[in-house]
Amino acid sequence: MPRLSDVFGVFGDSRRVALLVDGPNLLREEFDIDLEDVRDASERPDVARVYLNNHASSGLIEAVETNGMEAVVTSGDVDVRLAVDATAYALEGFDIVIATRDADFKPALERANAEGARTTVIGVSDCFSAALESVADDVVFLDGN
Repeated sequence: MPRLSDVFGVFGDSRRVALLVDGPNLLREEFDIDLEDVRDASERPDVARVYLNNHASSGLIEAVETNGMEAVVTSGDVDVRLAVDATAYALEGFDIVIATRDADFKPALERANAEGARTTVIGVSDCFSAALESVADDVVFLDGN
């Protein structure tokens, strides 16, 4: 599986990385995504959050926490919460890594780019949004494509 350092080198010491995972969109049985692979692909992020809706099972929440990530459970729209957080982290000087396949994050990535953040999207190649690929600095596919 490719790592971000394979794509654009090792992050400098001054850059912080926020990994934000769109749980309902990416953590589906048909994709067989391993959270450890997502975390490894993002080069040890400073912030690692998995956004889940209020229907997330306790087993999924436990798996998120077991992988050293923070479970953010929301009763509202997961996409809105993730996009707001991505923008806030970009404004704080973080590079942004979003694990998703959803084009709804294009505006958040554009804003992060405008703030000087390096943006990366982690996804699955057979159902990936071309709109995300066009705006992100880099794309990492977990299925090796």
